[in-house]
Amino acid sequence: MNRTPSSAAPARETDAVPGSGQDGGSTLSNGLKQRHLSMIALGGVIGAGLFVGSREGIAAAGPSIVLAYAVSGALIMLIMRMLGEMSAANPASGSFSVHAERSIGSWAGFTVGWMFTALLCVAVAAEALGAADVMHQWFPDSEPWMWVLLFMVIFTATNLAAVKNFGEFEFWFAALKVAAIGIFLVLGLLAIFGVLPGTDAPGASHLTGDGGFLPKGVDGLMVGLLASVFAYGGLETVTIAAAESKDPVRGVARAVRTAMWRIALFYVGSMAIIVTVIPWSAPSIAKSGPYVAVLDYLKIPAAGQIMNVVILVALLSAVNANIYGSSRMAYSLISRGQGPAFLGKVSGGVPRRAVLLCSAFGFLAVLFSFWWPTTVFQWLLNMVGAAVLVVWGFIAAAQLRMRRRLEREAPEKLVVKMWAFPYLTWVALAGVAVVLLLMLRDENQRIQLLFTGGFAVVLAAIGLIRQRAVSNSAEPADK
Repeated sequence: MNRTPSSAAPARETDAVPGSGQDGGSTLSNGLKQRHLSMIALGGVIGAGLFVGSREGIAAAGPSIVLAYAVSGALIMLIMRMLGEMSAANPASGSFSVHAERSIGSWAGFTVGWMFTALLCVAVAAEALGAADVMHQWFPDSEPWMWVLLFMVIFTATNLAAVKNFGEFEFWFAALKVAAIGIFLVLGLLAIFGVLPGTDAPGASHLTGDGGFLPKGVDGLMVGLLASVFAYGGLETVTIAAAESKDPVRGVARAVRTAMWRIALFYVGSMAIIVTVIPWSAPSIAKSGPYVAVLDYLKIPAAGQIMNVVILVALLSAVNANIYGSSRMAYSLISRGQGPAFLGKVSGGVPRRAVLLCSAFGFLAVLFSFWWPTTVFQWLLNMVGAAVLVVWGFIAAAQLRMRRRLEREAPEKLVVKMWAFPYLTWVALAGVAVVLLLMLRDENQRIQLLFTGGFAVVLAAIGLIRQRAVSNSAEPADK
């Protein structure tokens, strides 16, 4: 039987792990500053999924991609608000894994924690390969694996050092991404209003022409919705990073409260500009990507190379953030007795063994992509393809249970409150369910969903067995 919130002991990540060599005083540092958190939260919204992945969404949905990004953005805003409520009340580097353990049971924390760790480790490989492809375009005589190795060494070393190094890298990466998307938005607005030299105001011709706002009907909108949903993955990392700041409650609260305008501005705003400035069916979108297509149309010099630099930064930022996030989640699980104890040692405020584990897994996945691209590596991608939806589902379920307990036992901890609780929490759960159903309708997405579902079931079974074993071992002491 699962533990209820009242019977479950609070998860404490900073406890020494038996047999790990920790002395109980070696814990994660608080080296991240408020400016680091603010920029991590801001830059976390602007990822490779936006710059690269949006072309598929536009091809499928046409101008209605704006609506698709708005709907999926509303869903992630609800998810982040719930996560912010729990993380502000109980900051933890394990974030939603800790919240799930406290609210649902240790099996839930185990399942969602290791699934998220696997997701980020595989993402490290995918993003590193993407960055290597960009470098290979610039240096065609080089080997992609050389760039992957270079990037992995750099960012593994960065994460092995003090956490402030990770914060500084992400600060400047995010600053460049924010500047790039900001300039793009300004240029796009000037073009739409016809005040940019050499351009005429397009009006609504590209929104209503060439098939109309829904050129491929509702089915196209649904495909665009799926493409947009997964572009938002990675926002959760800010709640993990907040636990290593000097004021985690303030950091999480600020990040969550500004999520709405960030999503509206960067995602929905840029999609609206793209499909307004140029026709959604323009061949240049599929060939060069939507952002380069718009900049080329506006006759911005070296638009392709500029965006390649931005895309490279976005990919490297993702590699850095994913190594960080996966290592901290793994450390949290290990420190709660849900992983190999010898990996839980902290040195200089950094869980270096966990960093090496996650980096090694990521690099191994890269090797799989060269050795077995259509088998082992594809299986890995499929296993974590829908993992973010599993994470979001657990976040909503945990918040439903934790909110009631906080209202009874510690109302002062509700620094951030979920809007219209519990109604919007149920709306978020329904939204996750709808996305899962849409994945079942698509043949390629269905394969990912089945793989991810199988992976989740295996993890849940292991978690339940561990929970039962712990419960049984504790029974004699209770009698």
